[in-house]
Amino acid sequence: MKLLLTDSGVRNTSILAALVDLLGKPIADASALCIPTAGYGGPYGDPGGPWRFVSGRSPSPMTELGWKSVGVLELTALASIDKGRWISWVREADALLVNGGDAMYLSHWMRESGLAELFPSLRDTVYVGLSAGSMVLTPRIGQDFVGWKPPTGDDSTLGVVDFSIFPHLDSPDCPENTIGAAERWAAAIKGPAYAIDAQTAIKVTNGSVEVVSEGHWKLLNSHSSYRSGG
Repeated sequence: MKLLLTDSGVRNTSILAALVDLLGKPIADASALCIPTAGYGGPYGDPGGPWRFVSGRSPSPMTELGWKSVGVLELTALASIDKGRWISWVREADALLVNGGDAMYLSHWMRESGLAELFPSLRDTVYVGLSAGSMVLTPRIGQDFVGWKPPTGDDSTLGVVDFSIFPHLDSPDCPENTIGAAERWAAAIKGPAYAIDAQTAIKVTNGSVEVVSEGHWKLLNSHSSYRSGG
């Protein structure tokens, strides 16, 4: 897969351009499946969040970007659907748009549904994550972000990429997500990690990692400094 791991959706022209580049064609010519599942998980999950995501009424732009078509792939329903049918839906989509919410809940259902098993074979698919939808592809999210408790009892996620993500840096909605908090979180994570804000995304293609930003971000567990812009 080609990855665009956003904090808060496609919030600016730089992230939009990165998405079009990954697709290799205009958004108007591309089909997408949106995955709302993470919005139901965790202590703050509610039915309104997934509806806003699917309907394009979320403040984090994903489904409303002008796609040729958008379908809904609800992971908790896949066990009751013929596997060949839903796999064909996934393979035919140009992009997977993955909602935010609870990363551990999402990780659990990506595994349980069988979707995670498909990832290595989806070479041309563009995966666009939003918050937890981005964090789920990392090796671990850190105990600070564990809401829904997985059967394993730990904070490990899918490990598609080799870095972790601290989201919503300096967000007014998450005043506790300061750079100091990110550095303390990273010390516990130990592996490489990025702290990113609402205007930032991480683009991953063929193992190459590029930060796309019109905001603020920091590479943690390195000697990097606080960054502004791209």
